[in-house]
Amino acid sequence: MLRWTVHLEGGPRRVNHAAVAVGHKVYSFGGYCSGEDYETLRQIDVHVFNTVSLRWMKLPPVRITGLECAREVPYMRYGHTAVLLDDTIYLWGGRNDTEGACNVLYAFDVNTHRWYTPRTSGTVPGARDGHSACVLGKAMYIFGGYEQLADCFSNDIHKLDTTTMVWSLINARGTPARWRDFHSATIIGTKMFVFGGRADRLGPFHSNNEVYCNKIRVFDTKTNCWLTTPSTQPLPEGRRSHSAFSYNGELYIFGGYNSHMERHFNDLWKFNPENFTWKKVEPKGKGPCPRRRQCCCMVGDRIILFGGTSPCPEQGMGDEFNLMDHSDLYILDFSPNLKTLCKIAVIQYSLEQSGLPHDIRWELAAMTTNSNISRPIFSSHG
Repeated sequence: MLRWTVHLEGGPRRVNHAAVAVGHKVYSFGGYCSGEDYETLRQIDVHVFNTVSLRWMKLPPVRITGLECAREVPYMRYGHTAVLLDDTIYLWGGRNDTEGACNVLYAFDVNTHRWYTPRTSGTVPGARDGHSACVLGKAMYIFGGYEQLADCFSNDIHKLDTTTMVWSLINARGTPARWRDFHSATIIGTKMFVFGGRADRLGPFHSNNEVYCNKIRVFDTKTNCWLTTPSTQPLPEGRRSHSAFSYNGELYIFGGYNSHMERHFNDLWKFNPENFTWKKVEPKGKGPCPRRRQCCCMVGDRIILFGGTSPCPEQGMGDEFNLMDHSDLYILDFSPNLKTLCKIAVIQYSLEQSGLPHDIRWELAAMTTNSNISRPIFSSHG
């Protein structure tokens, strides 16, 4: 029984950030927030959400002792990716308004909270943002994005072998997926499932003739081949800047934006990779408003969804330029237990709590007490 169980405000107000689940915590890196200074170069910020206490904290900035040390810490950015391998989070790509796009690989030790830049070799991908990154075994796969130097969309696949720290450009066979950015790529088994994103009618070149594909493309990492796949109705609308995740061998997508429709989404769809069928899912409880550029992380049987941007309430669902950035957080529970359902009932019906055990009252307080680390910024433009 899929259910939205928690809604909290006051977390980091972020758009196009990157996040990774590590145990019972979620690490969120950078992102954009309207009204903040993006002209001054500063190190990326790191926020940590504890899924037990339901509280956010911001890690203190890294103390910089010299030029070499400063180069080890990524600058503030958006449109980047972050993945977890063992005890290391690898952050790659993204851009900001001062330095542009980046292709330096950064590593973050989750035990020491220290940054470093691993020495890599091979065919390093060009600097870009809006790409995807996913992990299979000890390898990280980068697909798509918008390349700064070439000034075009990409449909290349690069692989980083983290045992040797060697980059390689995969010579993929088959008909490749269209050039795109702000799509999703999700590993299920040994295959990478690509959905959505913003493409262009002129192929790799940006002409403002946007294309929003709603068909799944599949890349087989064993054969390095793009597969020919069927498409069956119904299909979700094409979109960009959505979230995707896998659970029990199935692919889920949430939210996103389609400029042709001038529409933000808050729908949830499930894709079965065995029979290539989509199904719209309707969780119980009140979920997020329509949005794009949010983050989703799976922790156990729960999805932690936070941030993103939506049209201002008075603007309607499609306005591109009058947006508000979110500091909220939602939890989607795939298998809520009886204890969770009882706590929801206590909150929903304002039931008396004084006779409940102390730990239950503490958990109820955590579920209903907002964080207070976000800045009071309301609207954004862009």
